[in-house]
Amino acid sequence: MKLSGDDRHVLLVLFGPPGSGKGTQAEMLASRMGFVHYSTGEVFRAQISKRSPLGIKVEGYVVSGGLVPDEIVLEVVEDFVRANHHNSIVFDGFPRTVAQAEGLDELLKRCGLELTLAVLIDLDDDEVVRRLTSRWQCRSCSKIYNLTFSPPKKEGVCDKCGGELYQRRDDQEETIRGRLEIYKRQTSPLIDYYEQQGKMVRLDGRLGRDRVFQELTSLIAQK
Repeated sequence: MKLSGDDRHVLLVLFGPPGSGKGTQAEMLASRMGFVHYSTGEVFRAQISKRSPLGIKVEGYVVSGGLVPDEIVLEVVEDFVRANHHNSIVFDGFPRTVAQAEGLDELLKRCGLELTLAVLIDLDDDEVVRRLTSRWQCRSCSKIYNLTFSPPKKEGVCDKCGGELYQRRDDQEETIRGRLEIYKRQTSPLIDYYEQQGKMVRLDGRLGRDRVFQELTSLIAQK
């Protein structure tokens, strides 16, 4: 199903803990429904590769390892929104703070737009840990396997190139639980912010990719 006519202007914030599948859902919205996918890292890289004035600003922080200030992040977002104002947009992993959410609302208003929905794909900590500790990666070609959903044919060996599989430090339980604590501190105020606006919807990430997508597209159709 593709969006058309007046339905094109759906602006959606999608967030959730690591392993919740929000990136996959954003990609499915893009490929199946014609959404434009905003991912901060990808948009930063595109600006840098274009050598745009904004890209040069962003590059300075990225190269030095510093955080890009909110005002520059919001400049990049506004540039993206203006370039794609005739399309539906799914914001993946942005905003990360209430200050960014307020900035997003303000820039959308300047563009004559308004956020439609904020959707949280919820998942409990133990399920996040179970999913992410099942991820292993090939040292040679970087192909990722999930031992639960898509295991290699031979344990510890990459199907594609025969390379050795290993578990990244980011996918070890102690690291994951630390990331979850940071996520909760950042996300709790955002949930309150969007609930106060009446735009917050929660989806159960345990339903799996296809059921979550079905619920998500049903929400969009209602709007």
